[in-house]
Amino acid sequence: MSRLRLLAIIEAYSISGPAKNLLEFARLAREAEVETTIATFTRGASNNLFIDTALEGGFPVEVIHESGLFDNSVTRNLSQLVERLRPEIIQTHAVKSHFLARWAFLPGKAPWVAFHHGYTWPTLRARIYNQLDRWSLPAARKVLTVSVPFREELIARGVNPERIEIVHNAIPPDWGRRFREPDLSRALRAKLGIGADRNVILIVGRLSREKDHLTLLEAIARLPAELRAHLVVVGEGPERPRIEERIRSLNLAGSVTLTGQQGSAEPYYGIAQVAVLSSLSEGSPNALLEAMAAGVPVVATRVGGVPEIATHEETALLVEPGDISAMSSSIARLLQNDAGLAQRLIERSRERILENHAPEARVRRLLEIYAGLQ
Repeated sequence: MSRLRLLAIIEAYSISGPAKNLLEFARLAREAEVETTIATFTRGASNNLFIDTALEGGFPVEVIHESGLFDNSVTRNLSQLVERLRPEIIQTHAVKSHFLARWAFLPGKAPWVAFHHGYTWPTLRARIYNQLDRWSLPAARKVLTVSVPFREELIARGVNPERIEIVHNAIPPDWGRRFREPDLSRALRAKLGIGADRNVILIVGRLSREKDHLTLLEAIARLPAELRAHLVVVGEGPERPRIEERIRSLNLAGSVTLTGQQGSAEPYYGIAQVAVLSSLSEGSPNALLEAMAAGVPVVATRVGGVPEIATHEETALLVEPGDISAMSSSIARLLQNDAGLAQRLIERSRERILENHAPEARVRRLLEIYAGLQ
């Protein structure tokens, strides 16, 4: 492929899964002479963790300021940005960016590729907001999603099946492994006040309803005391008050640590004996790939694209969403390492990452899609 100018439009304040994948793509695609400019939206200050990280990576960042929810200047500024940069491909991430791209008539200026990452539904307004994709996405030249269930959902929303491509997320095969070194692990445990005799169960992700932290808390409460389990919750979000209330009602205050939002979850995998995804809905979850790459055995719910990445009893233990008993017993099996189960999952997970989820393979797949649009 000859030199390609690409404009990526995303609203991001932290290094979420979509943001992480975008930055990784932009870094690796440089070698294929892809020039990626990132456009993002802010209210107030023009810096945040995502913008700072993108700038540190050497990527051009265009900040579009907005005064509120219905700021008409945003579409005008976005259209002017495209006229100035003249990208050969425009890509958008999530509902807001999709909507603004179509509202600003960007599909008439360059081929538009929309990345569909699934939906969060913390509030009624957010669930209504998600419906905007029914109008936006049918206008995209390609819609890239991360799982078969999401593909079916897009078809139901009116997207032409021939325009949909499934592209799973990716992760470097050795991601997180250096943090399992004893000195680094001890230092983080000491910082968090977690004793060396405690078995750490880790969950990483936004504190939103679809992640179903409440079921995980119930499962932790059922674990035998002799397993000395301690749950570490990495992330922030609107469910925090409900999570804190459930911790109190289950008398788990001494057995749960809420870290809040972190610049990177990588160090936390270094202290974990088990990683859990308790979600009610998922696409191609980065947290699952992170645990598999970091060498932490996983208990995950059988939702969305999870079964496309992990195989039950081979690379993870899969349970039905909301099943407290199955989640608790699966965590216990891994902590007890019954018949070497945990080590077997770790070894096979590393093989799966190398075979199917290397970042270089994802970049090649995306570049093939882009080449077909020019």
